[in-house]
Amino acid sequence: MRTDHLVSVRCLDGVGQRLVLRDAFGARAEIDPRVLVANPPLWHRLDEDARRSARRGSLTCGETALRRVSERIDRETAQTVFRMSGLE
Repeated sequence: MRTDHLVSVRCLDGVGQRLVLRDAFGARAEIDPRVLVANPPLWHRLDEDARRSARRGSLTCGETALRRVSERIDRETAQTVFRMSGLE
């Protein structure tokens, strides 16, 4: 899976939410967004590569799905910081 050559990102809702990633070479991967929340370096890599793909013009479908995941990660990170700081 080449995240720097993404062509689509879809969000599958259901019992367990999943992001479905497809690259320009036909590879497909599914990832639980909770994995990205728990692993900021992995999220950062995916986010940067998706932005690179969008600038290149290969990412034609999925910027909305990525924005939603980004908002979720930001929200959950802020909640964790507040909880750890005793500000919850």
